[in-house]
Amino acid sequence: MNAAAPASGLVAGTNLLKKLVRFARGADTLSVAEKVYSIAAFLAIVTTFLLVMSVQTVRLQTTYRHMHVSSAEAAIAVGRVNALIYAVVMESRGIYMSTDRRAMMPFADRLNQRNRELADAVKSMERTVSNDDAELFAAFRQRIAQFIDFRKELARRGVEISSAAAREWGDNAVNRTLRSQLNSDLEALEQIYRQRALDADALADENRYAAAYLFALGLAALLFAGLNVVVMRGSVVGALADITQATDRIAQGDVKSEVPHLGRHDEIGRLARAVQNFRDAVARIFELEELELGTAQARDAAMTERDTFNDKYQAKKWQLSAAINSMPQGLVMLDGKANVVAMNANYRQIYNLPETIQAGSTLEEILQHRVKSGLFDGDVTKYVAAVLGRIARREPAAYEIALNDGRTIKIYERPMDGGGWVSVQEDVTEQRQRERILERMERFLATIIENVAEGIIAKDARNLRYVFVNKAAEKMIGMSRGEIIGKTARELFSAEAAALIERRDQQLLAQKQQLEPIVDTIDNPTRGRRVISARRVQIGGANEESHMFVTMVEDRTEGLVAAA
Repeated sequence: MNAAAPASGLVAGTNLLKKLVRFARGADTLSVAEKVYSIAAFLAIVTTFLLVMSVQTVRLQTTYRHMHVSSAEAAIAVGRVNALIYAVVMESRGIYMSTDRRAMMPFADRLNQRNRELADAVKSMERTVSNDDAELFAAFRQRIAQFIDFRKELARRGVEISSAAAREWGDNAVNRTLRSQLNSDLEALEQIYRQRALDADALADENRYAAAYLFALGLAALLFAGLNVVVMRGSVVGALADITQATDRIAQGDVKSEVPHLGRHDEIGRLARAVQNFRDAVARIFELEELELGTAQARDAAMTERDTFNDKYQAKKWQLSAAINSMPQGLVMLDGKANVVAMNANYRQIYNLPETIQAGSTLEEILQHRVKSGLFDGDVTKYVAAVLGRIARREPAAYEIALNDGRTIKIYERPMDGGGWVSVQEDVTEQRQRERILERMERFLATIIENVAEGIIAKDARNLRYVFVNKAAEKMIGMSRGEIIGKTARELFSAEAAALIERRDQQLLAQKQQLEPIVDTIDNPTRGRRVISARRVQIGGANEESHMFVTMVEDRTEGLVAAA
């Protein structure tokens, strides 16, 4: 029994293949199901290959992107490290050339800062380390550590002893040998990252071939889809349309019309023969109805249908009238000649229209009434011509008009099917007044905030980035707002100062408000150590987009120095 199943499947497949060959030669030997299943099978095969190639393309693209980004980041990091090494050397020379300790201090501070930046840059390079540069990078990182320690000691000797002691420590053969080794390491790393970029380019070439294969498979799938449309339209859709038309003729009482496709041997043929049986049954029903139904029954049915239609018409008319009059805006409908089809009570109220103006009146009559009541002072003829032009072009419009009594009306015009026009109008006078008041208030608050002596700083509570500083805060920090806004404390201040600021932010988040001033000492990147007094408040909540921290800062450094 198990051996018979594969044999029967093979026979069925062979028979289907023979039918396909005869179908390709013009013989209609396939059923609708066999046509659809055959095309679906070919589409499934092509789609499978397309899926496999898509996965391969995504894999190649991911590998290429990783290699490209890695090589680019590594090359940038090498350049930055090289620049920082050069900067450290330049600051060291400044220490050598300084004549006293006060002149030497800025060079020593900048040297230590460059040392920290160099350590951070080397640490950031660890993300790009792979098997090809791991050993070299380990040696390079060790030499960088030696270089940093060497320069820290140089700065210490220069500050605590003298510039001669710093020169004796820094300008020697050991230092020059270390510099030479670092240059060799950087050149070797650059060569490795250049090779990575070449490997990424080679992988991109492979990806282009995969894209070509995808295009070919997609084209094949498109061809099979087109073949499916052609086969379905010729063998199924067209035949079904013919049978549908025959069914409609039978439903309309034409029981003598011929039913097409009776000679087909597939599902369409069976459907055609079923429709023919339906036609014969309908013919017999018509014969019985002509014998049984009388003139009175036909008249009663017609009157019932007329009453039902009239009831539905009245209900729809009432629903439309209720919907129009319940709108908060004014509404008027015009036909293609600018005659009023309908208007609601709010439209009449906006322009104080009398009861004499109803559906059937003209737009010109409405405008003439507005002229008499002082609500329109334009040219009535030109205005009506402009509306007729927009109706003819089916051109929608949206604009505002100012009435002579001080009101502002917002107008939206849209074309209707059949050549008509609908205009929705809204009194936005109070809204515009509130907008003007709000604009004046915003300018007033901005002027106050910009000119207070206390520094005001606003920060987005979600990402702790600065979003606003006033003039006083710019002066206290020693930076322009362009340099501050969009950055975090760690991007502007030292690590110690940034940690203190973030700790205060967490305290504010826990306490909701911090109205009592807190005095802190912070290292300002441009003004040195400063003593500041700060009060903080929260605006909004954690789940709100406008959640912000607002800090009011006072610099007390000069006051404390004067008191001392």
